[in-house]
Amino acid sequence: MAANNQSEIPSKIIAKDQSDLIAWYLANRRELPWRKDKNPYRIWISEVMLQQTTVTAVIPFYEKFMSRFPSLESLASAQENEVLEYWAGLGYYSRARNLHKSAIRLAVSGFHQTAAELLELPGFGPYTSRAVSSLAFGEHVGVLDGNVIRVLSRRYGLKLNWWNSKEKDILQKISDALAQTLQNSEVNQGMMEMGATVCTPKKPLCLMCPWKNRCIALKENLIEQLPAPKPRAEFEIWQCNFQPHIKKGQIYLTPFEGPFLKNTLFPESQVEKLKKKPKTYDFKHGVTKYDLFISISKPATKTPKGGQWVNLSEIKKSNPTSLMTKILKFAENSATIKE
Repeated sequence: MAANNQSEIPSKIIAKDQSDLIAWYLANRRELPWRKDKNPYRIWISEVMLQQTTVTAVIPFYEKFMSRFPSLESLASAQENEVLEYWAGLGYYSRARNLHKSAIRLAVSGFHQTAAELLELPGFGPYTSRAVSSLAFGEHVGVLDGNVIRVLSRRYGLKLNWWNSKEKDILQKISDALAQTLQNSEVNQGMMEMGATVCTPKKPLCLMCPWKNRCIALKENLIEQLPAPKPRAEFEIWQCNFQPHIKKGQIYLTPFEGPFLKNTLFPESQVEKLKKKPKTYDFKHGVTKYDLFISISKPATKTPKGGQWVNLSEIKKSNPTSLMTKILKFAENSATIKE
């Protein structure tokens, strides 16, 4: 089978790839705490945690989280602040908030068993929905994350702009075809496992791959070219001037919403988009596609109305964003900032 961009893989090839992958996975899978059974709640929590974090790093966070919230009902009945407290260290706190929101809904309705139903819940994207429905309930749907994109692109020699929805759909259809087996859970986990441990971005261990004798990328020396690299998004440069009011262990916060900053912040906050890096600033911070150049100064005016004083200790307990943490650390260490 030559390298091409076709989603139609002959059924005999699919069947052979299924059997070889399942055998490899059962012989080589890592023993992970969420693989002890097919509990949908445990699988769901692990998949959300793994979205931005490696397996090794996730394990202690997962075990701590599950010790406090061992069931769907325990998570649903908790307060959001406590959920965020046990999520501390994993970052991307919207994930924890969505976990809590979805847990409340699932505790009432029961755990949805199809990807289509799960996709309606907060925080359930296409990948997470398919992962939970297939691993926990055996739904015959394929998963598609970064690891699987890499594995399939190399195995079938697919030179795709996989970030484009139409071309990504080609990979999804192949993944779905591979999942049409009674052991679809093992197929999905096998592709993810192979991408994480064997078919890695750099220096893949091709000799350990169950598909090495049929891998188009290996045969045609395309390992380093596949999958195609996603074009880098252009970063926007923003200058941010903050004037935090800090007094007697408290900080004054007011509602604020900007292009990359939402929720509460400081009065007199000013943000401006620039064409080039500013000459002076106190520190730099990155948020998705934004390069923020932060300046912190003493308030030029008295505390305005419309906000409230909050204890610094309370903010630190509520898992502030990394930007807020940096701002507070800088302000607390600067005697000239405090009132």
